[in-house]
Amino acid sequence: MNLDLKDKVVLVTGSSRGIGRATAQRFAEAGADVIVNYVSSRGAAEEAAAEIKRLGRRCWIVKADVSEKEDVEMMFEFITAAIGSLDVLVSNAATGGFRPLLTAKQSNFDAAFHTNVLSLMYLVQSAVPLLEKGPRRGKIVTISSHGAVWGLPMYGLVGASKAALESLVRHLTLELGNRNININVVRAGLVETDSSKRLPDAQQMFENQTQFTQVGRRILQPEDVADAVLFLSSPRSDMIQGETLTIDGGAAVRGGCCETIMKNTCS
Repeated sequence: MNLDLKDKVVLVTGSSRGIGRATAQRFAEAGADVIVNYVSSRGAAEEAAAEIKRLGRRCWIVKADVSEKEDVEMMFEFITAAIGSLDVLVSNAATGGFRPLLTAKQSNFDAAFHTNVLSLMYLVQSAVPLLEKGPRRGKIVTISSHGAVWGLPMYGLVGASKAALESLVRHLTLELGNRNININVVRAGLVETDSSKRLPDAQQMFENQTQFTQVGRRILQPEDVADAVLFLSSPRSDMIQGETLTIDGGAAVRGGCCETIMKNTCS
């Protein structure tokens, strides 16, 4: 995708692996400088940073748990002092675990909603002063999933948090639209990552997914999601505001029945 983001500064949370890492690299390929955020995988973050530097871009590594307000504030203190600007915020970090809601504990609920929802509020509150002062519109993009609108086994906590995340974005739009900032959602389909491999019946889902996408035998990759994030972060998307863009190769056209994906049938 030929999108020029030369010399823009981008923060991608949870960018040491998976979709976040692919997104960070896509921004570097488009000419941006990237802040790689991680919480536990320092080695993976350093590998991601090395890839970005090989592309000739600047890169900073920041350890911060985005579910913690103090960590987010400290990260932005560093960004303000060491870099002085921010053009794009990509809120990608997520967690939740896969378990029945009937056995879920408050700690499970808190972990999912703090990391997947509350973190966006913390990030936006800290990022707005930097994002709104740029010469062009600042951009915020967050990552959701089909669990926001589909019922999927063992996915209740994550799905509920993603639904809340999408609602939060719509309401933030009302507050950010006239402050020179766009905020949008990328709702990603099934992508093979370290997290998705832990889904119940994950292998069967990966094997079956080409039967439900509408792009031939092509499998959705992290880079496909990253391309959508890149577009929503560019000036070409200035008139897209408060929207959820689905990237799943057309799988949603077949409907949200979990049996369709997991058992190759739909009741």
